[in-house]
Amino acid sequence: MISKFLMPLLLAGTVITQATAQTSEAQMKPSPSRLLNIDSSVVTKHAVTIRGQRIPYTASAGSIPIWDEDGKPLAGVFYTYYERDDIKDKSSRPLVVSFNGGPGTPSVWMEIGYTGPRMLNIDDEGYPVQPFGMRDNPHSILDVADIVFVDPVNTGFSRPVSKDIPGSKFYGVNADIKYLAEWINTFVTRNGRWASPKFLIGESYGTTRVSGLALELQEAQWMYLNGVVLVSPTELGIERDGPLNAALKLPYFAATAWYHKKLPADLQQKDLKDVLPEVEEFTINELVPALSRGGSLDETKRKSIGARIARYSGLKDIVVQENNLDVSVNLFWKELLRDQGYTVGRLDSRYRGIDRQTGGTSPDYNAELTAWIQAFTPAMHIYLREELNYKTDLKYNIFGQVHPWDRKNDNTGENLRQAIAQNPFLHLLVQSGYYDGACDYFNAKYSMWQMDPGGKLNNRLKWEGYRSGHMMYLRKDDLAAANENLRKFILESIPAKGQPAKY
Repeated sequence: MISKFLMPLLLAGTVITQATAQTSEAQMKPSPSRLLNIDSSVVTKHAVTIRGQRIPYTASAGSIPIWDEDGKPLAGVFYTYYERDDIKDKSSRPLVVSFNGGPGTPSVWMEIGYTGPRMLNIDDEGYPVQPFGMRDNPHSILDVADIVFVDPVNTGFSRPVSKDIPGSKFYGVNADIKYLAEWINTFVTRNGRWASPKFLIGESYGTTRVSGLALELQEAQWMYLNGVVLVSPTELGIERDGPLNAALKLPYFAATAWYHKKLPADLQQKDLKDVLPEVEEFTINELVPALSRGGSLDETKRKSIGARIARYSGLKDIVVQENNLDVSVNLFWKELLRDQGYTVGRLDSRYRGIDRQTGGTSPDYNAELTAWIQAFTPAMHIYLREELNYKTDLKYNIFGQVHPWDRKNDNTGENLRQAIAQNPFLHLLVQSGYYDGACDYFNAKYSMWQMDPGGKLNNRLKWEGYRSGHMMYLRKDDLAAANENLRKFILESIPAKGQPAKY
């Protein structure tokens, strides 16, 4: 017998399994209480053309519980899972588990902006356009890997089962890693993917998450990965206080100044990738030692170093000197285009903002973030409800309340190093945007260097830079390039049949 809710969907060309249709019936009725069905899914059929090839796939949108030690449910974790239909042998089919960051944001950003089969309508540089909506993503990695996008607790539709569940179960570096590792185990088991090559990808705080998960999955779930991808990585618990913290941001300053044509003529006429190596060498070889001397730095040397900082950052020399050679990122975002009446964006410094007043030491708002929220929010609501048929009155949290977040004992960079060292099959790819001021590209390089101080893992670590910001994939050219690099990384990280995991 076909449910009355299933029939219209079948007539519309959408196929839903009988079991799923029964689960979905409650979801399709109004739910004034806005409660999540913690163990449910809606299944639909689709196709997309990727690199000229038609790819049929099944999309599953739903929730899987996480439980406490006594088997009582703590929360429902929402996910969307894309599985290519014309693959018979899943044992050799890669599975990518994808997270975004915040902490406090769902996987919306990479799902409909980067790797998923459908993407939001934006212009070629990533700015919002109307009408809001969706289109096919011709660069998606679904041709080579199945993908599950996961929303941690209190992001997207994910929720605790009760307000009485303490936030400490979810909201912290290590709590987050622990329960999500359990969830991944359940997902892999339910979907029969234990034999598949497995990859984690995280963006922003999601890089902290997947770096910790790489080791947690090995040690607590006995699940071994083939690859980890860090998109715009955080500091991963790797210390860089004092002079290092002050110095490492200069190459990002230089990239942003180059983009806005604020560098001296001899530098401005060069390509960005010809400018940055010079700035990086100065940063490591001269700026860090100079800042380490603090107040003991010779006055002549101080003026010389300050002049170089001004030259590479596009700032006035007096601004650099008045800030003791350490200009904060907030002041940089406010100061660089102050004479034109604009601020520059934090997560993507190509974006410009307008403040209430020209004076001050930091922007009123993040110009890029307001643009992204404007583009992504309506697109995701349209997509989930109208294309994936996930009907609910539950609020979709683009930013969920997950604070206070326990940041103690963040050893995720070291966790990732251990996981790579212990697992000869495990590879790392780092992707950064040159104009990202929150998780800047040179700090990402520094983290990768420190994760492998002995240089013994170099052949399995790779860094890539793009001419955009935090979400580099929003720029059309970088969407194509970054996905192609992901595709190559996935395929190259799978060992030949019968190859042993040994040194």
